[in-house]
Amino acid sequence: MSARTRYFVIASLLVMFVGVGTGLVAYYSGLPELFGAQTTFADDLKLLPGNAQLVAYANVREVMDSELRQKVRNALPVAGQGQREIFEQTGIDIEKDINQLLVSLASPGDGKPVMPLVLAHGVFDTSRIEGLMRQHGATIEDYKGARLIVAPPSQHSSSDSIVEFQPSPDAFTVSFIEPGMVAIGGRSLIKLAVDQKTAGDGVAGNVEMMSLIRSSQGGDLWAVGRFDALTSGARLPQGLSLQLPAITWFAASADVDAGVHASLRADTKDAEAAENLREVVRGFVALGKLQAGAHPEMKGLLDSITLGGTGNTVSLSFEVPPAVFDLLSTAVSKTPASLSSPK
Repeated sequence: MSARTRYFVIASLLVMFVGVGTGLVAYYSGLPELFGAQTTFADDLKLLPGNAQLVAYANVREVMDSELRQKVRNALPVAGQGQREIFEQTGIDIEKDINQLLVSLASPGDGKPVMPLVLAHGVFDTSRIEGLMRQHGATIEDYKGARLIVAPPSQHSSSDSIVEFQPSPDAFTVSFIEPGMVAIGGRSLIKLAVDQKTAGDGVAGNVEMMSLIRSSQGGDLWAVGRFDALTSGARLPQGLSLQLPAITWFAASADVDAGVHASLRADTKDAEAAENLREVVRGFVALGKLQAGAHPEMKGLLDSITLGGTGNTVSLSFEVPPAVFDLLSTAVSKTPASLSSPK
């Protein structure tokens, strides 16, 4: 398994925020609505690591069936490389097989980078998926009644010559730990999820994280967590991270239909940092309005922006109207095929 496949959740969530094609996963919705719509959500939270630095959710089916998704798909019909690789390696089709995703990023300690754990609800052909992974050299491990499909450390094995190996704690692993739910991530995190099915609170016992989740509004896509967990792997331009106000926690949510309705929240280290962040946002909005004359489609977006918050909290809500995505479609259609299509 390549690094891209191992951490495929990052790519898949990036893809889904704007209808599988153009943005960052947007973020969090409230437990009251989710408990009513998805009775297993509380149990799912218990399976995530208690020290999770980021938790995100996506109602894949709602996004895939949205008008926006169809529009973006027509403009950008080619599936992402990460999406294709996941299907080739595991047989899981993100768009067709998965209904909902719950994701966490947690640090295993000892200075190691954060690792993702994905819990996906959907309809899966378990025999086909296991068979395909075994063809790529995966081995089967039983852990407390759960069947773990553990990928080899490299792609040098084949169905004709499977190399024996000792799985590492972070080996890419897939396990159907409940009917209709697959867990994907490092081997140690999958084992932890199996353990926490019967004992432990998981992330549900993380007071700060749960406070953010409970205070959220509904959304098809959401995420909450520590800001440094979000930026550590984002490869921001040199110096940009130093210029950002000191953000500690973030939360965001988005509903997807013909457009996108989103809200963001950032908690900073103090009130001064919060005011500095508001000034940064005001500056971007003012700059956008100055440059929006050539694209009147952007007026609805800019006029919808509401900036607020008190103390060390900054809040922002906005709406991306369908006209903005129509503009994107037009721009893509005018792009030469040699530039818009991968070689």
